[in-house]
Amino acid sequence: MEESEKILIDKLKQGDRPTFEHIFRTYYVPMCSYANRYLSDKSASEEVVQDLFCKIWFRRSELVINTSLKNYLLRATINHALNTVKRKEVDRKYVDYIGFKVEEAYSDTDDLVQQELQRRISLGISSLPERRREIFEMSRFEGLRYEEIADRMKIKVKTVESQMVKALEFLRKYLHEYVTPIVLIISMIIKN
Repeated sequence: MEESEKILIDKLKQGDRPTFEHIFRTYYVPMCSYANRYLSDKSASEEVVQDLFCKIWFRRSELVINTSLKNYLLRATINHALNTVKRKEVDRKYVDYIGFKVEEAYSDTDDLVQQELQRRISLGISSLPERRREIFEMSRFEGLRYEEIADRMKIKVKTVESQMVKALEFLRKYLHEYVTPIVLIISMIIKN
């Protein structure tokens, strides 16, 4: 590993945001391409990479990188993508196995849970700063690519990327406290 990479990794571990943003901008596209090899779904691949970057940021002080940063990130992307594939397969098998029970138990509470979750998501999104919210909505609801958002808002792609990372980071934290009780309620209903 080169000395410049060691410095970059040390700065990342210390929580230097410009370093994190630099790493994000440099490796985001190649990591999405790598993930897409396993998922064959561009938006799922982007979600995997965004989630991976969030995990890297939250666990930055614990990072142990013995290879080049590029190799580490690409290997982590492959692992994350494969875990996503496995999780989807397990979910599919689980639904196939107990699908009929879930449908019966869930149909009574489906509307209430769905409405509450949608309300919480809307509150979370509306809590974002205006510009970040607009970028998030263009990406998630209009399906625009980062380049298209940058063109429309007359800003740099790097700014769009940075704002999306911050929006996703905020929403994951914001929704975490609400999603867990909903999952518990559903699992209690399914058991009964």
